[in-house]
Amino acid sequence: MAPDAGSLNGTPIASTLKTPQKPSVTPNVLEVVFGSLLIKPWYPSFYPEELVGRKVERLYVCQWCFKYSKELMGFLGHLKACPHRSSPPPGVNVYTKDNYSLYEIDGEKNKLYAQNLSLFAKLFLDTKSVFYDVTTFLYYLLVAHEPNPSIPNTSMGVDGVGQQGQVVGFFSKEKMSWDNNNLACILVFPPWQKQGLGQILMGASYEMSRREDRLGGPEKPLSDLGRLAYVHYWSATLARTILTCPSKRTLTVLDLREKTYIVPEDIIATLQAMGVLEHKKKGGAEAVVNKAKVRAWADNHRVDLASFPVDPEAFVIRESSRSASEE
Repeated sequence: MAPDAGSLNGTPIASTLKTPQKPSVTPNVLEVVFGSLLIKPWYPSFYPEELVGRKVERLYVCQWCFKYSKELMGFLGHLKACPHRSSPPPGVNVYTKDNYSLYEIDGEKNKLYAQNLSLFAKLFLDTKSVFYDVTTFLYYLLVAHEPNPSIPNTSMGVDGVGQQGQVVGFFSKEKMSWDNNNLACILVFPPWQKQGLGQILMGASYEMSRREDRLGGPEKPLSDLGRLAYVHYWSATLARTILTCPSKRTLTVLDLREKTYIVPEDIIATLQAMGVLEHKKKGGAEAVVNKAKVRAWADNHRVDLASFPVDPEAFVIRESSRSASEE
């Protein structure tokens, strides 16, 4: 296979770009084989029409590098030779805690991998728009080291050789965001959804913002599902922050911003949605947080106050970063 080919048949991606004249909401890939899983896409694909056709019954996607093929024999041949099948994902390990790790890959250094990952993600994202021009983005891959017993093992090869973990989701962000966005795109692959993994990805994006001392948030507007997920993250994070502070201390929005790195507009909107704001005086403009209401909200939503999505101590400090901070 040519190293600059996006598909298994070796045709360069650059020669296959084509944008549909009329975007459709009906998936044009009916089924995706991903390892030992059979997944039904939610949205139309942007796979090159010259390679997969206008409509394909079944597309085969490598669970290790995300290369794709509509031909079974070509796909099986690739699985035997995939360079990522018995090694960790490309990039640098930046976080490890319990069963999960995060790997950072540079879209410029790992262009083909990032393109194929983005094309696969589009099957489950309505709003994703960057598939090929990936050089200005960083990607953070969430890797599960031990397979979930309820999900067929996708990390094992046909001859019993397996990758060191399975990529189950990711988020991306621009290397240079003029709006200080700490996240451009986020997805947990469908078989691993509803396990709290999206909260890990969001938590990691904010912890990275804190380490970079750059206040930001996700790129907006958010999709409906994205907004639900973020409101859940913001609400739980604010509840933990408020309820773990000394009882007599009054926290301002600026205090919450400094502790969580959530932007003020998201803090205010979230506290309003939680129903925990009260005005000091009837008809007054100044509002304060009612801690009793926050505790009731946390109890009703079963928020574990001692458990955060990510552990700041589990992030890997790179030698280059350590040297720079000591200078």
